[in-house]
Amino acid sequence: MTTLERSLWHPVALGHALGAAPQPVLLLGEELVLWRDASGTAHAWADQCPHRGARLSLGRLAADGQALECPYHGWQFGAGGQCTHIPAVPDFQPGPRHCARGFEAREAYGMVWVRLAPPAGAPDPLHDFPLFTAEAEPRLRKTTSGPYQVAASAPRIIENFLDMAHFGYVHEGWLGSRAHTQVPPYEVAATPHGLRATGCLAWQPRSSIHAEAGAQVEYSYEVTAPYMAVLTKQPEAGTTAIAGLWESIAMFVCPAGEEHSVVWTRMAMNDFDSPDARLIEFQNTIFGQDQPVLESQRPKRLPLALDAEAHCAADRLSTAYRRHLRQIGIRFGVIA
Repeated sequence: MTTLERSLWHPVALGHALGAAPQPVLLLGEELVLWRDASGTAHAWADQCPHRGARLSLGRLAADGQALECPYHGWQFGAGGQCTHIPAVPDFQPGPRHCARGFEAREAYGMVWVRLAPPAGAPDPLHDFPLFTAEAEPRLRKTTSGPYQVAASAPRIIENFLDMAHFGYVHEGWLGSRAHTQVPPYEVAATPHGLRATGCLAWQPRSSIHAEAGAQVEYSYEVTAPYMAVLTKQPEAGTTAIAGLWESIAMFVCPAGEEHSVVWTRMAMNDFDSPDARLIEFQNTIFGQDQPVLESQRPKRLPLALDAEAHCAADRLSTAYRRHLRQIGIRFGVIA
């Protein structure tokens, strides 16, 4: 792993799932504890008490709700990780060596995000996904599916998300058909933060939960960070129950370990009538079809050398993604 991976913002939990109880998570192989104080602020620390190394995630909030209490000796740690109370010696004033090790944590797009180290240059803002905020684009409803625990590397999962050639096989009858498997040429261009592919066409028997007939669907894809991508899709007119339907889906991948990831999809849907459960179940079905294939791939880490696996013209976006990861120096979840 390089400093780059540690300096990126990574999704680690659904915001609404983080309540008063501390929650353990794994990020880039590092064990963290998430907790939310009484004022609603989310915190992310190393899941290790500086006293005797017990897991802080086994602890609980202090009575005032402003500190996390270690389960072993009751040491309490407030905002910033400062030790505020040692019950065995209540008059002792703890110093810097008694602090819990903390990391930056923020909330956006329904998720808690963490980065383990500051960037080498100017601080990067949290990923800019205005479409996926609750307030932006009122015509689209925002829903999140997951988490999905996947025994695959984060880059393998993102590459699969960018791939249209598997639709007719992995998602037959849903996103593809064996009678329509050709992937026409499309364009790929670099962006300041990654890649963008446009003019991507796929025939789909059921392009979305609202589809009434098979349709030619136009996709665009954007890689916004090494372990993150967004697609936007628009079926041809007259093939969906909602006129002018278009929708966008972001895939947020937490690289928990080199070969283990946690995945969420953030949906911006042109549907305010279906219950959340119906929209999420559709995504569960689609990802459930992908997961066994992802977990079967060998090697589990994505090979970045372009001669490591065979390619064809339909793989233009995935090969560009591999080149991009190699160029920016990604090492976690890949074979360089």
